[in-house]
Order: sequence, then structure tokens, then C-alpha cells
Amino acid sequence: MSIKACVLHKQDDLRIEDVALPEPKAGEVVVGMTHGGICGSDLHYFQHGGFGPVRMKEPIILGHEVSGIVEAIGPGVDKLKVGDRVAVSPSQPCLTCEYCTEGVFQHCVNMRFMGSARTTPHVQGGFRSKMVTGQNQCFKVGKDTPLASAACAEPLAVCLHAAAQAGVLKGKKVLVTGAGPIGALCIAVSKIKGAHSIVVTDLFDFTLNVAKDMGATQTINIRNTPDALSAHITAQGLFDIVFECSAAEPAILSAIAAVRPRGTIVQVGVAGSLSLPINAIVGKEITFKGTHRFHPEFEQAVDLIDRGVIDMTPIITQTYPMSDAVEAFQTAGNREKAVKVQLRLHSPA
Repeated sequence: MSIKACVLHKQDDLRIEDVALPEPKAGEVVVGMTHGGICGSDLHYFQHGGFGPVRMKEPIILGHEVSGIVEAIGPGVDKLKVGDRVAVSPSQPCLTCEYCTEGVFQHCVNMRFMGSARTTPHVQGGFRSKMVTGQNQCFKVGKDTPLASAACAEPLAVCLHAAAQAGVLKGKKVLVTGAGPIGALCIAVSKIKGAHSIVVTDLFDFTLNVAKDMGATQTINIRNTPDALSAHITAQGLFDIVFECSAAEPAILSAIAAVRPRGTIVQVGVAGSLSLPINAIVGKEITFKGTHRFHPEFEQAVDLIDRGVIDMTPIITQTYPMSDAVEAFQTAGNREKAVKVQLRLHSPA
């Protein structure tokens, strides 16, 4: 049986093609994919053929923020049934390496992550009309939970893991730099964890308006009002915690200046080598922490979405049919018009 898939052959060469659908093996299910969110890494593959040292060496099906409906089950499947509505986790650690045995599965040395060219053969992703995956990758949502929202479980899991690096958020003054999808969800997580205030900076009013809908107490367009953050600090004081989501050097520098002595910066955005003022990090005794992917947080994210604790509706700004994938990717790259762009992958019968 063949199905439709969104296959990237090389930079700027994205095609909708027929690919084979294998039969499910023991412990596997067939999911009719309904929604897939375009992530920053998908954009990097589309626009540049990769990012950093990770480069495409062969065609790859993109996509790792996906949801759908179980259409068939393989032998031994006991957690799912046909008709179950699921978010699909893209993270597939080996469970046996040093880091997996320590419980830090996100650092698995043999990690297979959907839609990733980090290894060769590449790990094929979820932008397809149907896919076979392990039952343990699938997390159920209720009949009233939109599958478009369920497809946002992966980026929400990233932000829940980032929040875990920050420590206690209740009562804290939080700054979020960058109001893209990850920034917007860091706002939402900070809100439900009881942050006293959440200030958000970005270059575009469109994304900042979404930030307000996700719970920001104040937004600052630093392109239009470059001194507004300093004015806020003068009036309200330095921040306890910063979620740096832009990976832009000016934003990281502003985060270092804006955080209080012994405050915490969680670096969520990913970039290459940058020049940083180590003297300021040392002198203020800043805790500067990286955050990488997630593991138990995926199930937590699905639960928060399923119970309606976090509403994903504001961040989903456009939805395109898979046949219009090229236009969808072009839109996703326009920060003045889009936050999270999704593909409609398949309409169940």
C-alpha cells in the first residue's frame, strides 16, 4: 500500500510523493495522520538543507509535531485500539545506553528522532497521510480535544523541560526573549506555574499579540521601542528567570543584562558560536543553563492539552493541506505573519 508523504530532496526541493506503508509489526500501530506542525528544524532543512553540522545526505520525510487516529493495530498491541485519537512522540531513545540507564533519555547516544538527518539513514518523519509507529510512541487524547492541539504536544514538552531547568517559577519575575512558538509556550508554562509577571520581547507585533493571548503580562517590541526593556527594569527591577528563545546574540546579551544577580537564564533557542560577556555571567553569579528536548514531559504535555489547562488555539495561526506544503513552509518562515503553521495531513473517513 502506498500513501502520500512530504519529502524533502534537497534545499528548496519539497515534493508530495507516494511512499510505501509497511504492515505493522508486533507492538506497532497504523496511525492516520491528521495534523503536523512545522518546526524551526523543519524550516532549516527546507531553507538550508540542514543546520550546523547536521546536513541532509538523502531524501527525508519531515515532521515531528504530529497527531492522528489509530487505524490498525499489529500483534501484541494492548494499549491502543482502532479509533483512538493520539499525539505521537517523535523521541525514540534506545533505553539501554549509559544515559538512558541514568534516566536522561533525551541524551541517548543512539537516539532516533522523527524527521531528523542527524543519523544516516535518516529517521523519516510524520508529515505523511499514514504511518506505522510503536504503540508506546502514542499518547491518547479525548474526543473533545482537537487533534490540531494534540500535535502541539512536542513543542509544549520542550517548554516543560525548559521550565524544569529554571526551578520554581511561582512568584518569580520572568522574561521571555523571542515570541515564536517556543517562546509562546514558555509563557503558557510560566503562567500555569504561577509566575508573578511575564514580560516578552520580540521584533514583531504579530507574534507579541499571540504572546498576550498565551498569558504575557507585558510585551515589548524591541525593534520599535529599543529602550523599553531598560525602562521596565528601572521601574520594576531585574528578572529572576529568563527563557531565551530567540538564539539571537543581541537577545542573549539583553538577557544577561536583565537577569538579577544569582538569577537563572535558560537557553532554549539554538544557535552556533556566539560572543558572550563571561565577566557579567561570573560577576552576577548567573546560572546559565541549556535545555535539550524532553522525555517524561511529552506525556505531561498531552495531559495538559487534553485537560484544557493550556489552550493551543492562539499559537496555531495557519493550517494548509499537505498538497500546499511549499506555501505552508514559506508562510512558516515569515515571522511577521505566522507563529505555528500546521499541515492537514489526512482526513479520516
